[in-house]
Parts: sequence; structure tokens; C-alpha cells
Amino acid sequence: MSANRPLVLGAAYHGNRMPSHAREDMRDMMRNGMDLVVHMLSHTDWDRHRKKMKEIVAISTDAGLESWIDNWGLGGPPGDKSHFLAYHPEAHQYYSNGEMDPVRACLNSEAFRSWMREWIDAVEFIGGRTLFWDEPHLPLKRGDDRVYACACPRCRELFRAKYGYDMPPAINDDVRAFRLDTIRDYFTRMTACSAAKGMKNVVCVMPGENGQNGIGISTLNSVCGIDTLDNIGSDPYWLGYPPERIGSPYEFVYTRSKQTIDIANHYGKDHNIWIQTYSTPRGREEEIVEAAAAAYDAGARTIIAWGYYGSESNDYAAQNPEKTWTATCAAFRRVREMERDRVLEERRARVRG
Repeated sequence: MSANRPLVLGAAYHGNRMPSHAREDMRDMMRNGMDLVVHMLSHTDWDRHRKKMKEIVAISTDAGLESWIDNWGLGGPPGDKSHFLAYHPEAHQYYSNGEMDPVRACLNSEAFRSWMREWIDAVEFIGGRTLFWDEPHLPLKRGDDRVYACACPRCRELFRAKYGYDMPPAINDDVRAFRLDTIRDYFTRMTACSAAKGMKNVVCVMPGENGQNGIGISTLNSVCGIDTLDNIGSDPYWLGYPPERIGSPYEFVYTRSKQTIDIANHYGKDHNIWIQTYSTPRGREEEIVEAAAAAYDAGARTIIAWGYYGSESNDYAAQNPEKTWTATCAAFRRVREMERDRVLEERRARVRG
């Protein structure tokens, strides 16, 4: 099914809010065969750059790029620490050992959900037509994966009402199911709000083997049935794993991309697959070419790099951003040619009978 979808290539773009620079960067992406840009709309952007973001989205459209708008850091990582908690300290996530998470908002908080509906209004204002919901998850305690979030008073109340006993201090199957239900209910309500405005909804999940932080590839089908979720994907980033664990970048990206695309196809959804171009060490830039080819071979037809120019504006930038961007563009040109060859061969076969 995915092979019949048009090929879409793109990159995440953040760290610049100057329209003059954005104009040249969007043209650079377009000249390098890209179709899509993912813009962050963080709390800081919402407060301080809203009109500039509207201008940058318009610049992207003028360059021929589709824009997706990322909910970067609004509820905490991935992305920024949640600024929302300064206004609603009661909405912090808590771990099952009683410790407060200082930077994450509870997805069951009605105040947080109301605030996110206001953010969707802001996306509409800047001209966004597609929301990109970035790596939804609930954390486990670093160093002790028996300790979990969220176990705030609101979540404890909801858990007891559903299961008839108090939340346990260590994670169990009921807690795992409750955490998935929390994420599913949150996205059901949020995507319904944006869909009512005529927006599309895209989600990307971490490629964890067992979905232990909430939604991973193995638990992705828990949200796929949401009618107002249009596109599901994953980010099989390989650089954080030791080589002996992943086999090769090609193997790692191919396997996880195919898992994601098979699930998306099963539910009749579109898909997105991300290629890591941030934190690229010197000398490993060519792995980007290998990874992009793996995603394509697995059936990916929406392939996106995180991020533009090796994420040069961030502390997690590639060590050689220019060489990384050169490799990214080469990888995408190669994928584009692979797709052209595939389509041409299909047409030849039909004509020749």
C-alpha cells in the first residue's frame, strides 16, 4: 500500500525565527528536492514569535513546502521543559515513589488539555494545517524502570476507579494498560479538536523494543484506531546504540521502519519515518545515505530528517553540520532517483504488457 503513495521528503527546522534567513533555508530545502518542513511551535514561539511563525509558514508555502507544526516541549520532553507548569504546578507528573517530575505535565490534567486546545488555536493562526504530535510517552524512573509516571493524585483516582485498588509502587500489567489508555484518551480528545478545524494529525513514536515509556512500535496499535489520527510513524535513530546491538544502520532502520509501516497499512493510515542527522559524529555522515535507503526499501514514502543542516543551531548538532547536510541531501536525491526508477519501471511494464 505504501508504495502507491507519492514520495515526500523533508526536514525539521528550528533554532531560527528570522524570516530573512528562513526564506533562504526554505529555498535551500526546495532546491534539494524536499517537499515538507516540520516547524516547532514551542511555548516560547507561541508567546514571543507567533506572528513571525505565521510569516515563516507562509514563506515555506511560497517555497513549495508543506508545513507540519510540532508540539515541541509543551508538556515536557521531548523538547523543552514544560512552561505550562509555572501556571499550573498542580499538573506536574508524579512518579509512583512519590517524587515529582519537575518538567512534565500530566496528560490527564484537564487544565493541560484545555491549554493544549488553545495551542491548537495558535497553530491555526499561524497557518498550520497539519499537527505533528512528537513522541508521546510517559516516563519510567531513570535507573529503576519499576518506578513509573504518572501517579499524581488525579491519575491515582482514575486508576482506583477503573481497577478497584490503589496504584502499586512498582509497575504491573494494569499500570501498563492504564498508561496506554491515558495516552489514547489524550490523543483522542486532542486530535478531535484539531480535526474539527479541518487539520490533519500526525504522530511519531520512539522505536523502543517494548514500548516501556508508553507508546513504542510494539504498542503503536493502541492509538492507531483513533479515527482523527491520519498518519503514524517512528524515528529509528541508530546513533545512540552500540554497533553490536543494531547490526548496521541499514538493518536497524529497515526493521523498525517496516514494523511501523506494516502497522500503518493495517489500519489504513499514512506513515512517516525519520532519519537521524543530529549528533552525527565526524566520519559517520555516510550512514545517513544508508539509513535513508533502508527506510525507502522498507516501504517508507514519507521520509524526514531531524534536522535541517545537521541541527546546527542546537547543542546536539552534528559535529560537521555542513558535511552532514551534504550527506542528507545526497541521501534524499538517491531516494528520489530510486522512486523515479520504480515508477518508470512500473509504467514500462504496463505499456509492454
